[in-house]
Amino acid sequence: MNLTKRTIDHYTNLGLLEAERSPSNYRYYDHSAIDRIHLIEQWKSEGMSLVDIKKKLLDKDVHEAEEIDVRELRLKINGLKEDVSEVLAHLNKSDAGSQEYIKKNVSSESMSLIQTLLLLLK
Repeated sequence: MNLTKRTIDHYTNLGLLEAERSPSNYRYYDHSAIDRIHLIEQWKSEGMSLVDIKKKLLDKDVHEAEEIDVRELRLKINGLKEDVSEVLAHLNKSDAGSQEYIKKNVSSESMSLIQTLLLLLK
């Protein structure tokens, strides 16, 4: 990386990098730290201060976290679609036992919610 240990430690102390500690208190950096160091050095060469770099890295981290939240939300929505379809399949059966099971185990509020979700998911 062509950086001194002192520089890396300084970046870590400023919160620009994250390190895990070994039992003997050594710092260990993962591969994402190397990418971050490249970004830091690039931005420094463009004249950015370490304070501005830290702000930019925090914004980048927040944006990435939001992207992860959206992906997780999409997965949950897909799971809900499957659950709703399964419940509706039981409701549409002419089998009285299935309909009784649903009526006993799903509240009217839940059924209203399921119907609303179906409308939103279409």
